[in-house]
Amino acid sequence: LNDERIRPEIIYVDWFMAAIGLGILFITIFNVMALTAQKNGLSVASVASKMSVIIPVLFGIIVYGESAGLQKIIGIILALTAVFLASIKPKSNVVLTKSIYLPILLFLGSGIIDTSINHFAPNGNKALFLAVIFGISGIIGLLILSYKSLILKHYFKTKSIPFGIVLGIINYASIHYILKALRVDGFESSSVFTINNVAIVAVSTLVGLFLFKERISGKNWFGILLALISIALVTL
Repeated sequence: LNDERIRPEIIYVDWFMAAIGLGILFITIFNVMALTAQKNGLSVASVASKMSVIIPVLFGIIVYGESAGLQKIIGIILALTAVFLASIKPKSNVVLTKSIYLPILLFLGSGIIDTSINHFAPNGNKALFLAVIFGISGIIGLLILSYKSLILKHYFKTKSIPFGIVLGIINYASIHYILKALRVDGFESSSVFTINNVAIVAVSTLVGLFLFKERISGKNWFGILLALISIALVTL
């Protein structure tokens, strides 16, 4: 395929089945994340999803033979510590033993998604690759929504539609630019994923402080400091 229009022969490209599998995994992990936040708390969901960065990082080092010097290893360890400290909120009332399988599934699923996107994404036709993933997720989501509405009589609120559209656009854009960053010469996937995840946690914590007036503990501030240090170590 020389352009990014959808044609029937798309089913023969080597990444098509992987994109379908990722689409199914996307909607599955999205629902697992929601359940984890409900059952175990938002802090556990945040930590589980972001700590999963260790999976693509190890994959890049072991499978792709990316660099694993002492400075980079220290940076990765500090990044994981930063994610944990910055994500745990005071008085979160988290019970880790409750529905413990959910954060485990979220951890594994998020890590597999990041690893698979990097591994299967083509050098060209990235938009088409992502369109298949999000298209499959959207179809499955509509089927689930239809089942809940028609069979279970769980009607959704129409005001959720614009928020869902905005969330979808943001998710699409984030993955699009991660793929672009992964294809930049001189940047290894283990570094890109580490910087991306730890930066998201640090920035979201600061947004919570300044925009939503959330209480930030000493551990959170220390986590942000470690995040900055880890980004410097991994980048340099």
